[in-house]
Amino acid sequence: MRILLRNPNREVELEGPLSVREVLRRVGVAPEGVLVIRGDTLLTSDVRLEDADRVEVRPVISGGAA
Repeated sequence: MRILLRNPNREVELEGPLSVREVLRRVGVAPEGVLVIRGDTLLTSDVRLEDADRVEVRPVISGGAA
């Protein structure tokens, strides 16, 4: 599977099947600080990913008006 990480941008390939939780552990990303997206779908940590999957890991950014 291909994992596209944002901030900093990099791409990692892993062999599945793996849960989202395990993928994040292997790439060294804290699950509470990111969103994991496959296509247009936001994934939870228990979702199983297969070799053919391509997912994007985006950092959660908050902010607002002063």
